Amino acid sequence: MSGAALGLEIVFVFFLALFLLHRYGDFKKQHRLVIVGTLLAWYLCFLIVFILPLDVSTTIYNRCKHAAANSSPPEGSNMTGLYATATPVPSQHPCFKPWSYIPDGIMPIFWRVVYWTSQFLTWILLPFMQSYARSGGFSITGKIKTALIENAIYYGTYLLIFGAFLIYVAVNPHLHLEWNQLQTIGIAAANTWGLFLLVLLLGYGLVEIPRSYWNGAKRGYLLMKTYFKAAKLMTEKADAEETLEDVMEEVRKVNESIKYNHPLRKCVDTILKKCPIDYQEKMGRNMDDYEDFDEKHNTYPSEKSLVKLHKQVIYSVQRHRRTQVQWQILLEQAFYLEDVAKNETSATCQFVHTFQSPEPENRFIQYFYNPTVEWYWECLLRPWFYRILAVVLSIFSVIVVWSECTFFSTRPVLSLFAVFIQLAEKTYNYIYIEIACFLSIFFLSICVYSTVFRIRVFNYYYLASHHQTDAYSLLFSGMLFCRLTPPLCLNFLGLTHMDSSISHQNTQPTAYTSIMGSMKVLSFIADGFYIYYPMLVVILCIATYFSLGTRCLNLLGFQQFMGDNDMTSDLVDEGKELIRREKRKRQRQEEGENRRREWKERYGHSREDSTRNRNVHIDPKESNFSEMSTNRSTSKYTRANNRTERDRIELLQDAEPLDFNAETFTDDPLESESGRYQPGGRYLSMSRSRIFDDV
Repeated sequence: MSGAALGLEIVFVFFLALFLLHRYGDFKKQHRLVIVGTLLAWYLCFLIVFILPLDVSTTIYNRCKHAAANSSPPEGSNMTGLYATATPVPSQHPCFKPWSYIPDGIMPIFWRVVYWTSQFLTWILLPFMQSYARSGGFSITGKIKTALIENAIYYGTYLLIFGAFLIYVAVNPHLHLEWNQLQTIGIAAANTWGLFLLVLLLGYGLVEIPRSYWNGAKRGYLLMKTYFKAAKLMTEKADAEETLEDVMEEVRKVNESIKYNHPLRKCVDTILKKCPIDYQEKMGRNMDDYEDFDEKHNTYPSEKSLVKLHKQVIYSVQRHRRTQVQWQILLEQAFYLEDVAKNETSATCQFVHTFQSPEPENRFIQYFYNPTVEWYWECLLRPWFYRILAVVLSIFSVIVVWSECTFFSTRPVLSLFAVFIQLAEKTYNYIYIEIACFLSIFFLSICVYSTVFRIRVFNYYYLASHHQTDAYSLLFSGMLFCRLTPPLCLNFLGLTHMDSSISHQNTQPTAYTSIMGSMKVLSFIADGFYIYYPMLVVILCIATYFSLGTRCLNLLGFQQFMGDNDMTSDLVDEGKELIRREKRKRQRQEEGENRRREWKERYGHSREDSTRNRNVHIDPKESNFSEMSTNRSTSKYTRANNRTERDRIELLQDAEPLDFNAETFTDDPLESESGRYQPGGRYLSMSRSRIFDDV
């Protein structure tokens, strides 16, 4: 099993990252480099979280082995097979090799590759790809130039920070500049930035995640919040449609002004390809490419203005598509919550849906998750399950907050994470150690990463599910993950006292902390910022519990869901009316489809049979008259084979009886044969034989 656990987790984490990226990204429409860059960033960050417990268990075993090697065994004890046997020989250090043991030399190389690759992504490659993806240039060279200009200030800022640390080390007479120390300064600068953001996100997630599950048990609360979201989303949807119309109007003007032989026509064609299909067809019909452009009399947009327009088209189309999809998803969610509220008082214990799901369900799911099971789960079990889960998560949050405030205390050990790990270390229960470490760091990661998925910075950064996230937001999320994960892991190792700089013990460090270097080069960071700054999580948790951030945003004009606010009540009523309107609209559509289906099933076959019978039982007089007219027209047409086209038309006109009851006539046989409707109310080209052709 040596190394097998590492390989299994590497494969599992890859598919986990691929699944999440498929949920938020669009593999078909987005650029492959964007998908690969985001997937690599997410994969490396998730990999660090999943592999770190194996590093902890391996380090504990190595400490035990090192202590056993440095101590003399008692007399009469047999040391043969001490580390490999399942039943240890009595000794002072009963070391067992863990099932997930990773051989020496593998983890340091693995952590170096993972860490420096993630740092290269977050500080160099992903910012450049962000600017490249957001650029409206029409060539690769133009996009690269725009990306370099936009990132010049970005890179200059971080070089300034690194230079400040470098000057501090150079001025300090007790320190000597070496490559390892420069590397430590860079790692310290990156971890300081990440820890600053980590505490902010962690303080929000520790409170909001348990509260979201507790509120999830309240059906009325979820339904009111859904109505509130519907009102806000409708406003955003209308704004997106209006923006798209304005941008498409600009595109139409450019399309009409720049003709087919203009040098910038290729740029216009590139912009048209990014427009919705209906707008493309409309602009294609109204365009006249036979007109040449005239530089003397007309003014044409510059290439720079076309680049700006191209960027606006990409943004407006993406936003419009996202709001349309989110509106449909929100409607389904609102309809389902209303169904749950109605079925709670059902006496039949059968869950009844107002609308059937448009997608066919799996037979396996239909068999086990039938209406009875669905009713018991949605109306009885799910609220209680959410309440229990909220209580468990709240206990975890309290443990994290307590440990963040006391992890610097080593005698006595006050951090609960450190207490649990040290108790398991005494008995060398590696499975318990790995489970405890995994649950701890997994909960911390959920609190941080879920906040990254939830936050929205206007329309600048927004992760939308169902393949509606744009390339810029995907790359930005990859940058955040790569910057937050290393300080998150260091903070976890500090909470468990596996970091020697926190425990102040001369023990073997983990392979992960060994690549970080000694933070003693920057003592004010190692002994000050890293220890006392995480205590601010208490203040952030209190602020989140009392919704201070939400209240501040509400005062600034950004409507947030608050139960004791008049604006919230107005938006809830507006959203409720919108949902009711959409529900009536869908009900009318379904009723119309059902009526058409019933009509087709009831009268479709009988109508076909009656048509066949009418074709069989035709009046003999009508049949003879039709045959005579056909023969007469055929004979006249045969005699006129050698005449001109005009003569043929005249003969065909003579073969058709004129309508003498019409008020006006025409002498032009072309108009007569075209079947044009005349003021007399008759079609002059219709003969008696044609009247009965449809019978």
